[in-house]
Amino acid sequence: MTEKVDSVKKTNKLVEILSTKKAKYIIGTVLFSGLGIAIPRIFHILVGSSAGVTFLPMHLMVLISAIVFGMTSSCIVAGSSVIFSYLLTGMPALARMPYMLIELIIYGILLGLFNKKFNSYISLIATMILGRILYAGVLFASVNLFGLNGYGISVMQSIKSGIPGIILQLALVPVLAMIVKKGIKLDD
Repeated sequence: MTEKVDSVKKTNKLVEILSTKKAKYIIGTVLFSGLGIAIPRIFHILVGSSAGVTFLPMHLMVLISAIVFGMTSSCIVAGSSVIFSYLLTGMPALARMPYMLIELIIYGILLGLFNKKFNSYISLIATMILGRILYAGVLFASVNLFGLNGYGISVMQSIKSGIPGIILQLALVPVLAMIVKKGIKLDD
């Protein structure tokens, strides 16, 4: 009988630990990082090699984590998704990887900051606009000031080819973030 009581106490203690806000942040960040690797891979398998530039699937988990958990989590998701995706799948290409990393971190920081003051939709739109402006500045500086190769990356071209992804983000990110927030009960 005492074994059952001890087992229940241990189970209750584990549930108590896993239901803390800190545990939810850590587990959520790790899950979003994994999804940040898996979802782009699924898009590439289903749609083809152009799926990344068209649907921007790696952006999804970074943006959702920024709304749900904030800036730090989204930057971890951005970094781990880009680096481990490259190591596991070879995507993004090595030449594109640092630019993708910077782009996603910019979005994570901006959305994490904006979402503290505005609703998710306004924050997301502001992030998409200001993020692309800042990213254009990074590209300009890397090519013109530091002499690095831009590898043909163009912000305007990425916006044109990424319109389906931008629409997908606007339609899904705030809704999915709200569902996740309700599901994990972060405010408890």
